[in-house]
Parts: sequence; C-alpha cells; structure tokens
Amino acid sequence: MAKPALAPPEPRASDGAARFLEIRAATRALVAGLSPEDALAQSMPDASPAKWHLAHTTWFFETFVLDPGAPGYRCVDETYRHLFNSYYNSVGTMHPRAMRGLITRPTLEEVLEYRDLVDRAIVDALGRDLLDDALMSVLELGLHHEQQHQELILTDLKHALFQNPLRPVYAEAAVASVERGRLQRWRKLDEGLVRIGHEGNGFAFDNERPRHRTFVHGYEIADRPVTIGAYLEFMEDGGYARPELWVSDGWAAATTRGWTSPLYWERSADGAWHMFTLTGTRSLDRDEPVAHVSWYEADAYARWAGARLPTEAEWEIAATGEPIEGNFVESRRFHPAPSTGTQMFGDVWEWTASAYAPYPGFEPLAGGLGEYNGKFMCNQLVLRGGSCATPRAHVRTTYRNFFYPDARWQFSGFRLARNRGAHR
Repeated sequence: MAKPALAPPEPRASDGAARFLEIRAATRALVAGLSPEDALAQSMPDASPAKWHLAHTTWFFETFVLDPGAPGYRCVDETYRHLFNSYYNSVGTMHPRAMRGLITRPTLEEVLEYRDLVDRAIVDALGRDLLDDALMSVLELGLHHEQQHQELILTDLKHALFQNPLRPVYAEAAVASVERGRLQRWRKLDEGLVRIGHEGNGFAFDNERPRHRTFVHGYEIADRPVTIGAYLEFMEDGGYARPELWVSDGWAAATTRGWTSPLYWERSADGAWHMFTLTGTRSLDRDEPVAHVSWYEADAYARWAGARLPTEAEWEIAATGEPIEGNFVESRRFHPAPSTGTQMFGDVWEWTASAYAPYPGFEPLAGGLGEYNGKFMCNQLVLRGGSCATPRAHVRTTYRNFFYPDARWQFSGFRLARNRGAHR
C-alpha cells in the first residue's frame, strides 16, 4: 500500500487529542494491508470502498468541526466536499452512492494525506482550545461515527473479497483457545412498566434518547444467540422451502434471490458446508453464532422453533446490568466465536422484532447533523449488542443499530424469545 505523504501527527498532552488520534489510527490499522485496488473495490450499492470510508470520516471532521470551529481554516480540496458527502443534503451535493467505487482520483495516497492534514488541524484546534463545548460534542460524535465506519470497512471489504473466486484472505486470525459452547438456556423476566433508552452524561446517539417508559409482558429470552448447529437443523428440515414459516416479503426475497443458506456459506462437491471469512475459508463450527442472516431468515427460524424474536425493549431489559464482554474487533478474530456463558454483547448484531422508529419525545440534533439518524426511521428494523467487527468501547446497552430486513452482509444474527409458559 502506498505510504502517506505526511506522517500522522504526534499526540499532544491533551487527553482529547490523544484519544482522537488513537481512534483515527485504529482505522488506518484496518487498511494497512490493503492494496490500492483492494481499497477501491465496491461490490454493491449498499457497501462502500475502504478508500471512501477513509475519506468520508475525514470529511465529517472537516465539515462539522473545522469549518465552524477553526478560524482561517481552508479545506484541503473543494471537490472533496462533493465526493465524500454521504447523505447530508442540507450540507451540499454528493456523489451517487452506487458509484463510489469509480472514484479513482484522488488516489489512496492522496486520501491518506488528506487524513493526516485534517488530523493535524484537529490536534492544533484542540491544542489552542478553539473548540467550544458544542463543537467538542460534535467531535465526540465524529469519533463514534469513525468507529461505525471501522466496522463498515470490514463488512464491506468482506463482501468485496467474496466476489473474487480466489477467496483472498484479509488477515491471519489471532490464535486463541476457544471453549466449546454449552446448551442454550432460557432466562425468565417478569412483566412490568420498565424504562429504556439512554440517560446521563455519557455519549449516546440521538436515537437512543430520551429514556422513557414502556410496558413489557412476562417473557423468556435465550441466554445466547442461535448457533450454526441449531440453524443447520432448520435448513435440514426444509426451512428455506416452507412458505408457511416466512412473512410474504421474506419469502419473495428468499425465492427470487435464491437463498438456501446464510450469506458466505458454500457447499463443496462432497456436500459439506464451508464458509468464507475475513481470515480464510473454513469448515462450519456448530457452536458459533450463526451470522450473515437477514431479519427474514431470523424470523422464519424463530417461527420454526416455536419462538419469536425479542423486542428491543425485551432485549435491553435482559442486557441491563450484564457486562459488556464478548468477542469484539480488538480480538482480531474477525469472526464470531462460540458463547460459553450468558452473553448479550459482541460476536453478532442481533435482530429484534422492533421497527426502527423514534422514541416518545425524540428530537433530532440541530442543523445538518439532524440528518444523522432521524431521517432513516422508516422501513428498517433494530439490531442490538455489537459484533466481532465492532470496537468494544463503541457498544452500550442502549445502542440501536438498524438495517433493512433483507440485509445480510453485516455480522447479523439473533437470539430467541418466547412468551412466558410457551414451549414447542
């Protein structure tokens, strides 16, 4: 990979600058082994090239922090305002999402230089105390935005590499002993009026607020996500060929797109299943959480199992008080690992039964940043818990991820719930 023209700026004494540079460096580390060709690949409109992610996250800091907060700052290149805007219509125009893979210029080297220049400007602004409290909050938002794109770099690159018949390897897996998972257990929770959503002084996206009351009926929830072994039983019982298990849109998606297994699963000539991972093609591990399934597949499995998906309120209440422990991107496994105990976080994002909608009293952020979450609250479903590609510090009990129900390229899995007293 081409070397940047400028070295990354050195951290100053400011804790804010050190943390900023640490998170920015984590992004660079994820692309350190990529060639310019790797970094430009775009396999579908929903995914973006790694080079674009590197530039867009930089554009965010330049547009929302430096432009209003650093007197005399001049943007690195006016054309970048158009090329690397994602969906902020109130800020300016943008290059079509499906054509991001055609942005051959600027080069990867120039994008890395762009990152270095903006990093230096941010560190300088912090060192001179130019950012008021409002802009420091925007800077914090930008860091969490950067961490979101760290995960997207991995999931988008995985989808791109899978299109190559050579099945190239992104990275060597970190060597770690893995305990075998035990059988799934059910946790019982009582009905009642509960409070969910974020409150307090810690960071949260606007869609996690306000904390509010909601009623949940008594329910049971599995202590871990559904495993590959359990999902294979669904497949072997004809799950993909039984329309009575599927909602109408899901059945249409599965049949028209030829779904017969989770994404990245392939069958060899001898009938054995294998899966493509960021660390190479491997045999299935029945104890791992099943990943890369759509909401449609998760819902069909739950119906087959005589259960259902939990609502996001049920998931959050079950997760409250549980440690944020699991397999995150820091493990460098880049793949789900078997659960060995009660686990609510890491490995796979978990589909819920809840539509992505505003909480009662929701108010989007002011200005252009109001487009960050609120305008997507339509036709998508909520996922919870983080995945093996998520930075651990980015995960919270109240975190609301969201995707369309047919999305499969994320590390998406699910756990089961059922009404109290229900059984198969």
